Order: sequence, then structure tokens, then C-alpha cells
Amino acid sequence: MSSLLHITNGDAFTERLGSLQLKGDVITWREMLCEGKTLTNVGSENFWKTRFEFLNKNYKVSKSWFIEKTLKEYRSLCNHKQQDHIVLWFEYDLFCQINMLAVLSWLKANRKYAEISLVCSGKEDESERLYALNDLNDSQLLKLYENRTILSQDDIEYADYVWQLYCSDNPMRLENLRDFENYQFKYLSEGIKSHLHRFPSIKNGLNEMENYILKLALEERPTSKKSFLGTILKNQGTLGFGDSQYDRALNRLRPLFSSFNPVRLSKTGKQVLDNQTSYYSAIQDTNVYLGGALKYNFLYNTNTDRILKL
Repeated sequence: MSSLLHITNGDAFTERLGSLQLKGDVITWREMLCEGKTLTNVGSENFWKTRFEFLNKNYKVSKSWFIEKTLKEYRSLCNHKQQDHIVLWFEYDLFCQINMLAVLSWLKANRKYAEISLVCSGKEDESERLYALNDLNDSQLLKLYENRTILSQDDIEYADYVWQLYCSDNPMRLENLRDFENYQFKYLSEGIKSHLHRFPSIKNGLNEMENYILKLALEERPTSKKSFLGTILKNQGTLGFGDSQYDRALNRLRPLFSSFNPVRLSKTGKQVLDNQTSYYSAIQDTNVYLGGALKYNFLYNTNTDRILKL
């Protein structure tokens, strides 16, 4: 008799999964590995120590919360040794895709015998819209589950390889990946592209997301910071970030705004957005990591779509 384990992308969907009444135990992967330093050996003591330090410093995550929410769930995953079918529930966005790579890297090392399959939401109809798992109704989710992708050993090894590159100190190695279409990860290529666009641009020292935040502020003229955050979340494309991540980004960009209620750019903010001046030296922080790479050790050339090392 085969047994089943589901690994989900977060609490909201874990709750939802209960209503589908599928067999099997459920583990929630509570991490945001798209931000802060990551180490290749997922689940090691060093890995969790590095993650806690980042989350504690930047998001005020307490040790007790981290142990209760993240580590307990991870230990539960370690204790689920009997299941020979493991189903991953993730989404198209960068946030999910990076977490997915880490989970697959761990499974490759620790669950060699299991059949691993992937349920990944994204483009579900003829529209251009990309759907999160919770955007879908029960019958759509069940259909997605029935048509889930059984990952081959090659797929799993590729995911592990991309994870190693994500954790390396040089994003140019990721940039040179060209064979995504040979593996069964429909949204990984776009996710990696979104990741590379997070390095600061040569033109003004801000990355694609930061430039877009300024552009939205200028064009939409939001009446409050709260409504501005809502607008950013709705228009973020394939990043999949939460409001706390954007709140942190706004604090970083604070000097480029004259006010947040209503939201208005400062004179410098407008100059930076127009590429008349660079904000690089003001925003540069020697300790900001994207995966294994220091964000401000590299520049993104938007004309050639290539990354340069400083």
C-alpha cells in the first residue's frame, strides 16, 4: 500500500488543501528563500542559522516563532520517512520557484526512493493571467492534481543543480543556463529571469522592481502608503512577494519620496527614475544577499540583458 505526503507552499494553501479531502499527510514549507543569504545544504544547522539571522534582522522574526513555525515543520518533514509518493504544491512566481528548488534539493539528498510529483499553478486558461493555487476553485485544483507532473531523476538533478547555482556567489553562472526547456519546470526560466532582474541596473543603481515602484508612484499618485502597497502587489508580475517585503523595499527607497500620505516622489526620486542620476552609492549595502551572491557586487545592463561583475 503506497502512502502519500503533500508539501505545500504556505499556510493559506495548506488550509485550502484540507477542503479537497485528498489522502496523505501535509507539510507546510514556511520559508522565503528568494530573499537573504542561502546555503546549498538545505536543512543543515548552518543553513537554518543563516536563515534565522536574516529573518530576525530584517523581518523581526523571533527565535520562538522561527522554531515553532519553520523548524518544527521541517523536523516533521524529516520524520516522514515512509511515504513513497511526495506531491509538491507550488506556483509560477519567483518566491515559489526558489522554495521549490530548495525542497527538491533536499528530497534528492534525503528521499532517493520516493516518486516526486509537482502541481504548479500559473497559466491555466487562454487569458494572459497567471493564477495562484488559491485563485482556483476545487474542481480546477483537483484537475491540476490529477494531471500533476511526475518528475524524472533528471528533473530532480536539474533542480538541485539550479539551486547550487542560485546559492553560488556569482549570478552569471545562472544567467548562462540555456536548457530549461529540456526539463519539466514550466515556470523556472521566467523565475530565474525575474531573479537576475533584481540586481541593480547600470543606469540608475535600482533594480527592475525598485524602478517599477517609482514608476507606479509617479503614474498612479496613490493617496496613501497602504493603497500604494496594494497597487504594487497587484502589479508585481512574476515576483510573488508579500506586503512585508514591499514595505521593506519602500523603507530602502524612502529618500526618493517626499511623502507617503499621499505618495509623491522627491526631486531626486524623479531624477533617478529618469536615469539622470544614479542612486547606487546611496542604496548600496555590502550585506544584501540574493541567494549566494552579494546584490551590489553586480550590475545589470538593461541594454544587453547581461550581468556585469563590479
